[in-house]
Amino acid sequence: MKSERGMTAGTACGKVILLGEHAVVHGIPAIAVGIDRGAKATSLALGDAARPSTLSVRAWNVRVDSNGDETSLGRAFRDLVAETRPRTALAIDADADLPPGGGLGCSAALGVAIARALDPAADDATIIGRANVWERVFHGNPSGVDVACAALGGCVRFERTPAAALIDRVRVPGVFHLCVGHSGQASSTKSMVDAVARQLERRPETTKRTFEGIGTLVANARLAIEAGDRRAVGQLLDLNQMLLSGLFVSTPEIEQMCAAARGAGAFGAKLTGAGGGGCVVALVDSPEIGGAVLQAWKTDGFDGFLTTFGAPDLARHAPAAAVQGAP
Repeated sequence: MKSERGMTAGTACGKVILLGEHAVVHGIPAIAVGIDRGAKATSLALGDAARPSTLSVRAWNVRVDSNGDETSLGRAFRDLVAETRPRTALAIDADADLPPGGGLGCSAALGVAIARALDPAADDATIIGRANVWERVFHGNPSGVDVACAALGGCVRFERTPAAALIDRVRVPGVFHLCVGHSGQASSTKSMVDAVARQLERRPETTKRTFEGIGTLVANARLAIEAGDRRAVGQLLDLNQMLLSGLFVSTPEIEQMCAAARGAGAFGAKLTGAGGGGCVVALVDSPEIGGAVLQAWKTDGFDGFLTTFGAPDLARHAPAAAVQGAP
């Protein structure tokens, strides 16, 4: 969209994966939700096609351009600009209120917001495809679920197939309350995804059974969400956390936060994202219980915040989507 000063603006949601981390990279569905923290970007035409486009990210206090910068951010921006092919050089100013390395989709939200600022006329499928080019620089082999949630919001079932990323809307009756807490440790999605891939190579049968178990939890969670059965969803979160621990992607801090959340009244809790640090998500019955969970985390030295999904939620569109060529 255009601002009053002639600049183009783009926004995107952060995300929480409710169930399905890591297995989703290997073709198992996942359920994820857009949250009310995310990223925004504005672009200003420089009026000279020969100049490189520039990107400033205030949250990271960095500035790169699209011509010859070999940092990860520089390469991601260069690839995104090359994919978009704007008619003139653009100056992009972006910001995010998500912790990098927290498992909340910070880089995906930035990629989507910047892609929208580069080309506000592009539809969601095009934006998702372009932002996945950006994501591959940071994460190597991402599932694509972060970008889908960043672009679409709402609650979605995401499945990665060779031909397309299949994205189905999950019907959510009422409002679900979530606590999201940060373990204080940054996590690398690429390194954690690679570590699980090595486990799959070394122990294929055991790892595939874990993935299949996660897939069963995801299927049951969709039914529970659509039925409004929050207690059942919480129990499924706990079971998913147990399976993720078996993949060695949890940490003592994550386990401590999950236990504290349950002790404060949460229906269930688990890591969200790649693990190895990052964030924990806990499902609670009310903002009051959410406050008790946040206080328990604060007592243990962890920060967190409350968010919701459901009606009304952050979904930008009602229909499902199939994004061709997604990773």
